[in-house]
Amino acid sequence: MAFSTELLRAQARALGFNLIGATRAEPSPTLDAYFRWIDAGMHGAMAYMARPDRQERRRDLNVILPGVRSLVVVGLDYRTLGVPHNVLADPSRGRIASYAWGLDYHDILTPRLEALAHWLRDHSRQTISHRVYVDTGAVLERSHASAAGLGFTGKNTMLIHPRRGSFFFLGEILTDLEFDSYDTPHRVTMCGSCTRCLTACPTDAFPQPYVLDARRCVSYLTIEHKGAIDPELRPLMGNWVFGCDVCQEVCPFQRFSLPTAERAFYPVNEDRIAPRLVDLLALDDATFHRQYYGSPVYRIRRERLVRNACVAAGNWGHLDALTPLARLLHDPSALIREHAAWALDEIRTRHRHA
Repeated sequence: MAFSTELLRAQARALGFNLIGATRAEPSPTLDAYFRWIDAGMHGAMAYMARPDRQERRRDLNVILPGVRSLVVVGLDYRTLGVPHNVLADPSRGRIASYAWGLDYHDILTPRLEALAHWLRDHSRQTISHRVYVDTGAVLERSHASAAGLGFTGKNTMLIHPRRGSFFFLGEILTDLEFDSYDTPHRVTMCGSCTRCLTACPTDAFPQPYVLDARRCVSYLTIEHKGAIDPELRPLMGNWVFGCDVCQEVCPFQRFSLPTAERAFYPVNEDRIAPRLVDLLALDDATFHRQYYGSPVYRIRRERLVRNACVAAGNWGHLDALTPLARLLHDPSALIREHAAWALDEIRTRHRHA
């Protein structure tokens, strides 16, 4: 017997989710575009995206959960507070994307999704199967979220809700439970002639609207990319050390976004928003663990965070960075040594010609 979608919505809201939608477990409406993106190599070093088993799961959700009938898609706002522009624009600080200012969203959303799935089992009085994903499974979550009525895909490839903007996390429940109604897809873009996100991107990562070349994206370069950053892209990255908010910040729909009620996403201090570069350059493993454990930043470990800080320090170009950078020339990580040497050369060249 089909379960009430309205009861599902009420329980999802009770668990703190801001957005809730349900859609049939059908292939993503943008599946072909995704495969073209993979064929063009725009996924960069994220080889897992092109793995045959991952592609098969995206083609047929039954590979993930045999007998799957529905996807429940939820959203949880993460926008917290307005930060003084002089802090974010301070080149002596490294910027962290706003979704990572607080606790790791996986740790917040996953148990709530499991709680919602267990509630569905108990209240449907059926033996049901489910899988829960938060930015981890082989599903095209933004596309499925659009199919579930949670928003439209913007030219920056982000999911945008017309009355909430795009500063929200997504999570999914795949289940063999059927619902009595499904949401109307939101497949029509509302971007119009606006190109603010495309022109604001510091690295020109959008070869055309609705297509992101991850190989040039600051978020990819600072988080997903594990090797050396292309020297030609380094000067374009500014002071970003984890992720990037530029293409979202300039979107006109952000004027509708509201501060989240989820206190776990709020930063404990200013340094969780924009830490000082000289402090990042001096991080050892123990200090990194102490400061970032439980945060999304912890995911990239010390090596990549310090690598990113070296790039930001080179772009800062201040003499105060010379001493900590010089120490990093003896770091055990060859990746850090290479980026520290680049930053030192950038700073010395700048002041030589000053």
